[in-house]
Amino acid sequence: LALRCLFEDYFDLPRHFSTRILLKPLDDPHVDLIATVSGPLVHVPEENVVAKAQFRWQSDVHDPHTFIDLKVANADPVLLLRSCAYYSKYGLGAFSIIPLILKARTSTTDHGVLGLRYGSENLSIGTTVTPCCKPDQYPRSAWLVSKMGRLTAGVQYEPQYGNKDDRKLRNRKNWSFAIGYGLGSGSPLSPSFNFGLELAHSSQFIASFYQHFVVQRKVQNPFEENGIIGITNYLDFGFELRTRLEDGETSNTSQDSTFQVAASWQANKNFLLKGKVGPVSSTLSLAFKSWWKPSFTFSLSEIIQLAALVLDLAFVSKTLGKRAMKEPTQIL
Repeated sequence: LALRCLFEDYFDLPRHFSTRILLKPLDDPHVDLIATVSGPLVHVPEENVVAKAQFRWQSDVHDPHTFIDLKVANADPVLLLRSCAYYSKYGLGAFSIIPLILKARTSTTDHGVLGLRYGSENLSIGTTVTPCCKPDQYPRSAWLVSKMGRLTAGVQYEPQYGNKDDRKLRNRKNWSFAIGYGLGSGSPLSPSFNFGLELAHSSQFIASFYQHFVVQRKVQNPFEENGIIGITNYLDFGFELRTRLEDGETSNTSQDSTFQVAASWQANKNFLLKGKVGPVSSTLSLAFKSWWKPSFTFSLSEIIQLAALVLDLAFVSKTLGKRAMKEPTQIL
């Protein structure tokens, strides 16, 4: 989750905007309302502005695992109901995702998804089903994850390929395997280290690395009280490599292998600087968060096309080379 947030948070599409508003009444902390609006900065006939609103009720303020929320949007699904109940004493949980209103129902998941799971400190097992699917399509997915010290291993089954149950079980593309090694806790206040290897549907190999640093410096902040004589910086670094394992005749050679590298630096509680580099483009993002009441966050991102930059540099280098043959003194 931390690696995905490093690669996705505050990295918006070029020439697009995204707005998110969270409202939480003071009289009832169990409910909140989230409204989001996103779309192109300039009107484009092929793209529409997407507006969503989510009303959420949570039974326990300190336990986010038992809740009910209702989502309304101007695109499919128009009305979506999600619910989850988790009993920490027994480690049992049940959840459901039910689209109540859709413009068109084209797949089995459009009729809803039900799930059941068991979780403990070292084991997680669960399954999901679609109520309106055929008997040979059960289950929709199933997983088993076990943790042994610093090592975590898991397997997932998703019957997407094959016609019969026995063929689906034997089809390697329906299985995914992963193994990871991690240090530290999941809290952002403490350092952590994670390394993982994943074989997705026996057709793609994924290697990832993530490290979170916590650096404390003795710096006087003029905006803080006099008793606060230190500041904490949070540094994150992540790397991901994806390689396709299919034959070259059946896969696109331009997408056989891809990678992305990202880093972020949170200088203090207000400023965050992030950068991401990929084979085609790079993205730089700056975020500012105010902790006033009401609080707000503003972010700005810029995408640099590496392919165009390389072509420009090659053109400039070639042009300078020709001029250097004629006017070496002036070029120097």
